[in-house]
Amino acid sequence: MTKKKQVKTSGRKRITFRMESEPGKKISVAGSFNNWEVEKRFLKDKKNSGDYQAVILLQPGTYEYKFYIDGNWCIDPKNPNFEANSMGTVNSVLVVE
Repeated sequence: MTKKKQVKTSGRKRITFRMESEPGKKISVAGSFNNWEVEKRFLKDKKNSGDYQAVILLQPGTYEYKFYIDGNWCIDPKNPNFEANSMGTVNSVLVVE
């Protein structure tokens, strides 16, 4: 699952998105929380180990999202929650309480 820890910040909660891949990839997360903008939130691999992370503050609610890895969309392999989208594929689903 993607959410690692939740801490209240003005009603919003701190959500950590995480993806494991090879070092040197360009990975972002896009979804209903940022109008699917792939250039808005990049995950960082601080130790060059292939463990990419980004923290986003989100209001409680339900969000659909995907990772964008080197130009390719990918659902979150650690999140078993997904939903069909209008493109004929699926999106990962995150519920922030």
